[in-house]
Amino acid sequence: MILVTLGTQDKAFTRLLNCIEEEIKKGNIKDKVIVQAGYTSKVYKSDNMEIFDLIDRDEFTEYVKKCDYLITHGGVGSILTGLKNNKKVIACPRLFKYKEHLNDHQLQIVNEFSKEGYILSFNDGDKLEDTLKKLEKFKPKKYVSNTENVVKMISDFIDNN
Repeated sequence: MILVTLGTQDKAFTRLLNCIEEEIKKGNIKDKVIVQAGYTSKVYKSDNMEIFDLIDRDEFTEYVKKCDYLITHGGVGSILTGLKNNKKVIACPRLFKYKEHLNDHQLQIVNEFSKEGYILSFNDGDKLEDTLKKLEKFKPKKYVSNTENVVKMISDFIDNN
């Protein structure tokens, strides 16, 4: 099963779903595709994907645990959820020029995670088919949270001032 998550943004992100739909029709995606589409579920219908609006965090985490890999928008939370669950992640940033977001910060996020070897990026102009082929051999860098160190630094700063 492939999980696709588009986040909770109040703008449609049909561009990514159109690419996935195309790969299903070409036979490059044969697995069941489940999509947490958020706002996009109001404007996008598919006979090839199971699409729902939003679910609670626990149910979402269960889908992540069960999926073979995750295709997501460029939201940090979605990317980290996949990485923390040891999933291969393909991330496609929502872009301002398509009115998918207010700016291009997701492009920066996706490029940085990709550059560091955590995920595969699927950017504007790329072919999803090519990214799916890379996924087979992709060995993501193991994600290690730095939260404890940041909390300690803040606590130390507060204690010393």
